Amino acid sequence: MKKILFVFVLTLAIVSCKNNTTPETITVDTQVETVKKETSTQDIAANYNKAEFKIDGMTCAIGCAKRIEGKLAAMEGVKSATVDFEQKLAMVEYNEAKVDFDALTSTVAKVPGDYKISDMKNVEDFGTTSDSKKDSE
Repeated sequence: MKKILFVFVLTLAIVSCKNNTTPETITVDTQVETVKKETSTQDIAANYNKAEFKIDGMTCAIGCAKRIEGKLAAMEGVKSATVDFEQKLAMVEYNEAKVDFDALTSTVAKVPGDYKISDMKNVEDFGTTSDSKKDSE
């Protein structure tokens, strides 16, 4: 009987502790929103380039490709980033005033793993090969 009572009290204590959590309240500063809106307006007028490059060393679509894609997309000045695991190809649309090839390369290098970037070039549209570096080869 004592064991049953002990288990009941213990269960009651555990259940009641879980119910005492309060939801986290998030407050938004209006000045921060204003700054973000101004930045977005400036980005609309920005000159965006599209870059494609090969990434060797990826071993899986979810662990490697998606991790690299997420890091590239999170960069300030990057409008969009896609990494195709099957083709070992990264496609990034970026603001040329904020991002350059060196920044893209260093971001990929910071992702855990041994990745090698090659054939980095600007393109008119993703999936095309008409650019100045490719034409000179």
